Amino acid sequence: MRVLLIDDDPDYRKLIRQHLATGLEELVVVEHAPARLGPLPAEFHATGYDVVLLDARPAGQEGLDWLVDARTRPLFPPVIYLLQGPDDAAAAAALAKGAYGCIAKTKIGHRQFLGLVRDAASLQRRALASFRASPAAAQTYRFGQLSIKGLRCIRALATSTISTVYLAESEREARLVVLKLLRQIPDLTDKPGMFDRFLQEYEIIRQIDHPNVVRIYELGVADDHAFIQMEYFPAGDLRARMRRGITPIDALGMLRQMAAALAAIHDAGVLHRDLKPGNVMLRVDGTIALIDFGLAKQLSLEAEITATGEIFGTPYYMSPEQGHGREVDARSDLYSLGVIFYEMLTGKKPFLAPTPMAVIYKHSHTPIPLLPAQFAHWQGLLERMLAKDTRDRYQSGRELCAAIDALPPPPPLVPPGVAPEPAAG
Repeated sequence: MRVLLIDDDPDYRKLIRQHLATGLEELVVVEHAPARLGPLPAEFHATGYDVVLLDARPAGQEGLDWLVDARTRPLFPPVIYLLQGPDDAAAAAALAKGAYGCIAKTKIGHRQFLGLVRDAASLQRRALASFRASPAAAQTYRFGQLSIKGLRCIRALATSTISTVYLAESEREARLVVLKLLRQIPDLTDKPGMFDRFLQEYEIIRQIDHPNVVRIYELGVADDHAFIQMEYFPAGDLRARMRRGITPIDALGMLRQMAAALAAIHDAGVLHRDLKPGNVMLRVDGTIALIDFGLAKQLSLEAEITATGEIFGTPYYMSPEQGHGREVDARSDLYSLGVIFYEMLTGKKPFLAPTPMAVIYKHSHTPIPLLPAQFAHWQGLLERMLAKDTRDRYQSGRELCAAIDALPPPPPLVPPGVAPEPAAG
């Protein structure tokens, strides 16, 4: 049984868990703290859950509004409404809005509560079984010409020559996911290496378990198509965040997270090779995750799937050696981090030119730009990341993390026209 518990009080969530655990077997309880995580995403129908427990005051808001919204979502599980205390009028209002039942938080009758949960779960399972047997189910689980049971298609996010990316809801994972679908399993007449690269992308990421690397849930094959099911990031990417503005301290914190992710990636024998703001995703809790390893490769491979000397990546974020098609290693990814860090602080890229090749030339020959005066204390950090010679850069993500951790606190910002305080002594 899967239960979604929506409540901000950790002590009460613990109490609810204890009640459920003492009477139900094979139980999974997922907690959602609305004050920290916000409302449920509009596309989420919670079909991977058997029952939802909803606090009457989520994030200090009116729980009846949440309840009404939930009941408008097709196949949303029965909702048991958690009242602050015994209140017949409030219970009647919740039942009128579609609650399956009500429980007073200050007076939980254990047997009554478990019976209500069991009955609600049984109702949801019958509803899902009936839906899956209906003609409407085929369209719900369809992604283009492909049907994948247990995955509800919400909308297409992006399309390329190799794959189509969808937003979907996984009943098994009980969450929104990104589904990356290879157009068709290639035969011997297809472009060599395309399918191998798609599968390699999954195999690479699957080896890495790190909080700042995208989570992969499943690799599957259905109707002669291969697909990867992975983490969804409703908060968007770093590019969108940069447009809204990033404080210097937040920029440094994000750099630290990216460096830690690269340390884990490189330890697994992988290069990313296409680091850019669009491949840095934000979670609702403020953490970041690196995605899109379609251009990544195993460091240990003797023969690359792609042609020797082929240039990968985005020129604005390429290291000098990558831009010129030379051999690259972990230090090339760290160079890309330097470009991203400069852009987070200044709002612009360090090297600009009319053509991609001109940008590549500047990476190799133009001096590293100076940061604005208010960020001058980080100039040394930037210069180590953007050094033209790989020997002058940080040699690993771990070394960069240590350098960030050792930085002294930045000096206080002084408003224009105000003389700084004289040094003591």
